[in-house]
Amino acid sequence: MADLTGAIWHKSTRSGGNGGDCVEVAANLPGIVAVRDTKDPDGATLVFTHAEWKAFLAGVRDGEFDLA
Repeated sequence: MADLTGAIWHKSTRSGGNGGDCVEVAANLPGIVAVRDTKDPDGATLVFTHAEWKAFLAGVRDGEFDLA
């Protein structure tokens, strides 16, 4: 399990104007990027390596996850 003690959380720039349904990202931790739901900060956190996060963002930009 990753140590998230020093995580500095930032609201995603894509999480605006939707009634509080937001995603927060902490990219300041050595070797990992953590993602959580703003409404449940003590809930589950997804943890990615920097390479995995970069690949995910590239897929988002390319529309890989767009719903038909």
